[in-house]
Amino acid sequence: MREQPEQQPPPLQRLRIRYAKRGRLRFTSHRDFSRAFERAVFRARVPMAYSSGFNPHPRISYAGAAPTGSASEAEYVEVALAEVVDPARVHASLSEALPDGLDLLEVVVSSGGSLAERLEASHWRITLDGIGVDAAREAVAALLDTPEVEVERMTKKGLRRFDARAAVQAASVRGEDPDRPGCAILDVVLRHGTPSVRPDDVLAALTKSSGLDVTAALQQRLAQGPLDEADGTVGDPLAPDRDAAPR
Repeated sequence: MREQPEQQPPPLQRLRIRYAKRGRLRFTSHRDFSRAFERAVFRARVPMAYSSGFNPHPRISYAGAAPTGSASEAEYVEVALAEVVDPARVHASLSEALPDGLDLLEVVVSSGGSLAERLEASHWRITLDGIGVDAAREAVAALLDTPEVEVERMTKKGLRRFDARAAVQAASVRGEDPDRPGCAILDVVLRHGTPSVRPDDVLAALTKSSGLDVTAALQQRLAQGPLDEADGTVGDPLAPDRDAAPR
């Protein structure tokens, strides 16, 4: 019989990391980022904890990754460590090891619980391609007045149909993009669910409910975290960890 591998000791610390995808690096896929992050962890000599089994791998948990092509200021990853370290040191060393455009924003010690369960909604800012402010406001009003808008998306399991309107917690037109005259900026808060409704799905729903051909020139996630049902805003998922840190 094949000899059983040695069991790895449990992690001594978990760190939660917020990072951004900016510029051309927004076109990196989740798989591309995971490869880049694991290489950066190795170069930065972060003392990772490893899984047990015949093929040990570093304990890294990714949560709520943005679609490829989307910029984001609110991406999250959690790492388990074999030693207790200073989060500021990990922040500095990983920042040096990651390419520009994959930018670390914050590193905190986990206070426990599930990070993924805190990611209830996302705040997206979408620049509409060639749609002015007035037309965009009419399209948003038509969407919000429609109780259900089914859209289609090709998935790994084939073509899937789902209600995109149900995920729209709030939507409004912010104004015109100063860098793109004639292009309105749309703010949307999307509740997470299964399937996850993406900005492209919202644009498809806008097209279906208003009759406009709505596409995005740029889409950016500004926040991801707990949803305030009262005002439709998205909170900070790392706030409980920050509050639990020793003073």
